[in-house]
Amino acid sequence: MKKAKVKTVPWDAAEHLKTDEDMAAYLEAAIEDGDPSVISAAVGDIAKAKGMSQIARETGLGRESLYKALSPGGNPEFATILKVVRALGLKFHVEAAVH
Repeated sequence: MKKAKVKTVPWDAAEHLKTDEDMAAYLEAAIEDGDPSVISAAVGDIAKAKGMSQIARETGLGRESLYKALSPGGNPEFATILKVVRALGLKFHVEAAVH
């Protein structure tokens, strides 16, 4: 008996971020994870969902440099993250941690 081949496709979170609430929840989960690379990748996914060209125009940053900085393994400056988050219509929220 021949086994059926399993076909896999790459997961692209940006395809599943439809609403501002989805995007905010996704970024919140990335921040809670605490890994800076996860946070920058989440910001990149959200920027792709909104349209990287639009975000590049609003931030004054190059589209290609945004893709590179916000990709997994990218290392954007915090100022870049803040500019992109602002252009996405999101904001950071800080509260005291419960110990």
